[in-house]
Amino acid sequence: MKNLASLISLAILATSAYAHSIFQEVYVNGVDQGHINGIRVPDYDGPIMDVTSNDIICNGGINPYHQPMSQFVINAAAGSQVTAEWHHTLNGADPSDSADPIDASHKGPVMVYLAKVPSALQTTVTGLQWFKIWEDGMDSSQKWGVDRLIANKGKVTFTLPSCIQAGQYLMRVELIALHGAQSYPGAQFYMECAQLQVTGGGNASPATVSFPGAYKGSDPGISINIYQTLKSYTIPGPAVFSCDGAPTSPSSSAPSSPSTSAAPSSTAKPSSTSVSAPAPSQTGATAAHYAQCGGIGFTGPTTCASPWTCQVSNAYYSQCL
Repeated sequence: MKNLASLISLAILATSAYAHSIFQEVYVNGVDQGHINGIRVPDYDGPIMDVTSNDIICNGGINPYHQPMSQFVINAAAGSQVTAEWHHTLNGADPSDSADPIDASHKGPVMVYLAKVPSALQTTVTGLQWFKIWEDGMDSSQKWGVDRLIANKGKVTFTLPSCIQAGQYLMRVELIALHGAQSYPGAQFYMECAQLQVTGGGNASPATVSFPGAYKGSDPGISINIYQTLKSYTIPGPAVFSCDGAPTSPSSSAPSSPSTSAAPSSTAKPSSTSVSAPAPSQTGATAAHYAQCGGIGFTGPTTCASPWTCQVSNAYYSQCL
């Protein structure tokens, strides 16, 4: 047993420098919103390990945010398919990096939360109320959400609930690496928050939790020895919210085949240096603040309501800012 413990400790130490990862790209219905656009990313890709720290909310703090922080707000209709993409560093995908998007030894769950906010650009994140909309834990074959994220080249795909209220949100995308979680603190938490404008939707009022507070160091999904045959795994945090009032997946297992969702290809990213200005607006029609106002295939109004102007993000998306 001592030899096994020693081997585990050596494995943890050997891979600790390669554990790091950053959520850094969003796709809405397959359309890339641009590298770090609308996401509060840190320059450093290290973990948070204290579940009682405010850094567990949207990172930052000990991992200072990349400056200037993005002032972009991602527009997505309720019910949209959203993809979050992770990579080892802010340099993005690197096929030569064996730890991209994250080292394979750092097994654990992946989760997505939303919090409704007055402004997606507000700097204060303390006191927000969060509800979980997706999770991927450990399946019956002992494969983890992180395994599927790696197999899908850093991407996880999920759906925004169709019944949530329209408005502005922060979207907290998180993975937990459990390679050192035999005792607390040991689990490594990686999370960033994206800035959303949700349109359409309904009037649902999901039950919420607070960060910090939603997790305890003693939670069975946080203090756990994964170097054994586990019968099940309890994903930390609340049950997943669904519009029919029932969890969309049990908290002790992963959703069925989450990696089979049609994830967009990162090779289709448009170049912002070759983007043309939006076409003239339809007569008499204006787009509201944060609404889409241009992009390939867009047929809506391309003039923004005063005092906002149409700002080009990429070839597929412009927004009133």
